[in-house]
Amino acid sequence: QVQLVESGGGSVQAGGSLTLSCAYSGSTYNTYFSNWMAWFRQAPGKEREGVAAIKPGGITTFYADSVTGRFTVSRNNVNNTVYLQMNSLKPEDTSMYYCAARRVGDAWEGPLARASYNYWGQGTQVTVSS
Repeated sequence: QVQLVESGGGSVQAGGSLTLSCAYSGSTYNTYFSNWMAWFRQAPGKEREGVAAIKPGGITTFYADSVTGRFTVSRNNVNNTVYLQMNSLKPEDTSMYYCAARRVGDAWEGPLARASYNYWGQGTQVTVSS
């Protein structure tokens, strides 16, 4: 079984920073080391949207336009953790943030498409006040 556990959420003022972590446990051969990992977010009443994604090697990344230049995704393949560094936070970044993983061979609709990922964490809340 694959488990994803997010941490690092909290409440900050606009302009502040937070770093989210996603600890991956379980089978790593077919999932973690072989595939994209991603961060999504979902605000109340809105669709879950892709925020950032990173390829297995940790070099190639992908970002939503709304966070480009402010957020940075990275991964540590030694401790099986994916990070999301969030700077210059805005009130509109307020959401529940989820970590996601996929398996080799699963349907692919792009690095920020919800349908591309099959494993999800429970989420961590980020609240940005103005």
